[in-house]
Amino acid sequence: MLLMFMLVGLVVVGLLFVLYLVFLSRHKKSATGTLELVGATGVVHATLNPEGAVVVNGDLWRARVSHGSIGAGKSIRVLGIDGLLLLVEAA
Repeated sequence: MLLMFMLVGLVVVGLLFVLYLVFLSRHKKSATGTLELVGATGVVHATLNPEGAVVVNGDLWRARVSHGSIGAGKSIRVLGIDGLLLLVEAA
């Protein structure tokens, strides 16, 4: 009987540990930093005229081009970041 209670206790502790690991993985901060984005290249997802959307490192970002417009499917290079908005130019 004591062995059964110990086994149940170990299973419960194991499940709690797994739930803790899941919790940590879901609340992990993004590994993409400002320094990694500046200079990176990507592709225009929605036409930049002057604002639109781009994909950089597999992530979708809002972006702005300083002059002109860049059509969907064209390559871009990240010049800087303004909050959550990427400042880009044609690559």
